[in-house]
Amino acid sequence: MTLPNPGMVVERPHTALVFTDFQNDFLTPGGAVWGLLKDSFAANNTIENIESLLSAARDGEFPVILSPHYYYPPDRRWVAPGGALELLMGQLAVVARNGPLTLEGFAGSGADWPERFKPYLEACDTIVASPHKVYGAASNDIVLQLRKRRIEKVILAGPAGNLCVEAHMRDFLENGFEVAMVRDATAGAKNEEGDGYRSALVNFRFMAHAVWTTQETAEKMRNARR
Repeated sequence: MTLPNPGMVVERPHTALVFTDFQNDFLTPGGAVWGLLKDSFAANNTIENIESLLSAARDGEFPVILSPHYYYPPDRRWVAPGGALELLMGQLAVVARNGPLTLEGFAGSGADWPERFKPYLEACDTIVASPHKVYGAASNDIVLQLRKRRIEKVILAGPAGNLCVEAHMRDFLENGFEVAMVRDATAGAKNEEGDGYRSALVNFRFMAHAVWTTQETAEKMRNARR
């Protein structure tokens, strides 16, 4: 089967660059889940490609929207069972914060942004959505943030391609957004069933409007029409 290529035209001001899980626990050596993703990061040049996207967003004056993954102390008292990865993240205390109304212990923690990317975030029009709690955008306000800015098109990337990135893609599509996936600005872990990164690419191709490399994406952003 040969799939059609719907394509997506990048337009200012109706396009945003969106990242999921843009946090030390995922993207920085020593982070709680770095070890699960580091081989995929190396194979895809993911960290460097994320920086290239941020540079293009800064140069092209595109908004950058972050959909973080935070867990606060009350979240640790959930009694409904979670799936396999939820259980693992709880065991590893991934993206833990001391509370929604305090930044005590936040700077430099696993929940903080990687230092190498902070200059870009400070130079861009950066919006931090409320946290998503499992995988997708159903539990946070990112769709509202996009709608309030009249953003209709999303360029999407992030560390966990077959999990939070794919879940956000599905939610955006269900809400009527056009979505372009950046194939080498994401990654995936492997388990006994196979490679999460490869499974993500298969689903990106089935569902997204476009699947681009970082180089293609950066060029489109820098040459975008207003």
